[in-house]
Amino acid sequence: MALAHLRPARSLAVGAVLLTSSLLVSGCSAILGPQEAQRDEPGGEVTAASDADVFSLQLGDCGNQPVADEESFEVTSMPVVPCTDPHTDELYAEKELAAGDYPGEEAILAQTEEFCLAEFEGFVGLSYEESSLDIWHMYPLQGGWETQDDRVIQCVITAGTEPTTGSLKGSAI
Repeated sequence: MALAHLRPARSLAVGAVLLTSSLLVSGCSAILGPQEAQRDEPGGEVTAASDADVFSLQLGDCGNQPVADEESFEVTSMPVVPCTDPHTDELYAEKELAAGDYPGEEAILAQTEEFCLAEFEGFVGLSYEESSLDIWHMYPLQGGWETQDDRVIQCVITAGTEPTTGSLKGSAI
């Protein structure tokens, strides 16, 4: 999976980050790797801060942007918290792409950007251009497409460096 920003510092730029299951993280997770987020019931809201496997993220999850390895840009997890706790990011939309041959990173990136921008206004209540919020997204790369059947694109809204509490849904900011 790759991670990209649509508008860092209010300008259009894209930076890729590879999300794979091979990166080891510190502490107890170094042996087991990132885990599923603690939830109030299967598929429910996050109940405790954790380092959640990126493939276990769900719509509505709140957290903070993952930190990538400086050389390889590899990450396996995203720090998630209950949405009532301070956080900067919220997963607001996702879509599964059709099975088939990998269409290429450029084609997937274009589909991802189009989808995330189209979903933005319905979530926030303002168009992307009118809003002070930014977005970033994750999308499958060829390796994940072919070996992990990764077909999901995910859109994340961010309040930037100032933490917020609660959902940004309908915030119109």
